[in-house]
Amino acid sequence: MNTNPNQATEAMMATDNLKTGAFFSQMERNVVLFKDGTNLSSDYQVSQGLTSDVYSGFVAPTGTWYGGVHNGSYYFILPWIERTFTSGFASVMPAWQAIKTASDEQGLPQVTALATIVKVEGMHRVTDAYGPIPYNNYGSGTLQNAYSAQQDVYTKFFTELDSAINVLTPFAQGNPNATLLASYDLIYGGNVVSWIKFANTLRLRLAMRIVYANAALAQAEAEKSIANPYGVITSVNDRAQIQHAAITYFHPLYEIAYTFNAGEARMSASMDAYMNGYTDPRLPVYFTKASDGKYHGVRQGIITTTWTPYTAATISSFNINTSTTPIVWMTAAESYFLRAEGALRGWNMGGLAQDFYNQGIAASFVENGLQATDAATYAANNTAVPAAFTDNSGQSGNNIAAPSTIKIAWSTTDPMETNLERIITQKWLAIYPDGPEGWAEFRRTGYPKLFPVVVNNSNGTINTAKEVRRIPFPQSEYNNNAVGVKSGVGLLGGSDGGGTTVWWDKR
Repeated sequence: MNTNPNQATEAMMATDNLKTGAFFSQMERNVVLFKDGTNLSSDYQVSQGLTSDVYSGFVAPTGTWYGGVHNGSYYFILPWIERTFTSGFASVMPAWQAIKTASDEQGLPQVTALATIVKVEGMHRVTDAYGPIPYNNYGSGTLQNAYSAQQDVYTKFFTELDSAINVLTPFAQGNPNATLLASYDLIYGGNVVSWIKFANTLRLRLAMRIVYANAALAQAEAEKSIANPYGVITSVNDRAQIQHAAITYFHPLYEIAYTFNAGEARMSASMDAYMNGYTDPRLPVYFTKASDGKYHGVRQGIITTTWTPYTAATISSFNINTSTTPIVWMTAAESYFLRAEGALRGWNMGGLAQDFYNQGIAASFVENGLQATDAATYAANNTAVPAAFTDNSGQSGNNIAAPSTIKIAWSTTDPMETNLERIITQKWLAIYPDGPEGWAEFRRTGYPKLFPVVVNNSNGTINTAKEVRRIPFPQSEYNNNAVGVKSGVGLLGGSDGGGTTVWWDKR
């Protein structure tokens, strides 16, 4: 009589991983936000669409908000810098804590390991955007709001990934056909080996992120991933993405581009320059043609009160199929490009930089439905360079020279820095539209070279040539955690603005 018929009991939750499974799905659905019955496409827009997607050079905002005086021109709108933080701390972290508590009670360390991998995937995006975050002491009573320096957050990421991989590797070896949380896992359907490969590749990604801040640690963590018995992602089938077979959804960029006020984001000028200059076969996969049958982007930071009719007719939009276009956390191509950079630096990546570079291009082509033979032709092109940008939006004064002269084909006689630009440029093209990763890699390496903002409304706090380096802490932290956020600002080494660099941003 005292049992609530609408609520699961402890006994029920202990059956078939119910106690952990629902929280695991919650974590996965809050790494990249999408319309799922709780989150909306607009949540994606304010969590990354109006920050990292724009600053990565993938996307240009074409909404009419505030006459163009907004994040796109470096004037931060406070509600637009909030969701990146809260998606992590209101959804990912509490769900992980619940899983850890339940899994510890049930003696299931392998379930905690899976959840920890997802936690690191979600939370590295948060620290990469803001810098210091209240991560290391999360869940420890009154200390949960204290901020950790970013270098300490990254150290904990590596400790957590090492531990998770060390738990899952012997589990997979001893239980080769076993799955974990299969009914709840939206990425791999519970395939433990796939999760180990993803975790190793994630560790490699984060290792490369800190290469200019702590080269020794970066190399050590990267080489661990290659040495693991299951290694890193090498197959397109192992790339990490939300499976349409597991949950019905569409990529949020569809609504943003096609139903939000007739289009609030479009192809960027930087994508225009690189993809048109290279005559890139992925162009029709990524974007739609403008009314003249060509592909056109638009500069970031154009000040305007209206885009009609320019947006619909003269600027390319996103080519999105609402039933098949996936949300991707990590491509197979990225894995190869990470190894290419590691090998270029002299690390033991299990092969040569040139081979990994060409494999990265090939993987990207296959991932986008193109042929490996097309990839080989593209990779051998030693003449094409990025193009100059000619504005097609109906505004004058936005034309600009090509951002770079980097060619596609690998050259063993080129200096390391030239080949690094080559690797990062092709990685950037391959990971589109993953804005958080594209923006982080641009800040880390300076590549690809992107067009500067047309109008900089930061009042001098952001250098136009260096571009935006982080987003400020959200207002909710100043309202609800004043002491904590003050400590975070103190750890920045600069003001809480978009011109201050995060710890790993050393170039």
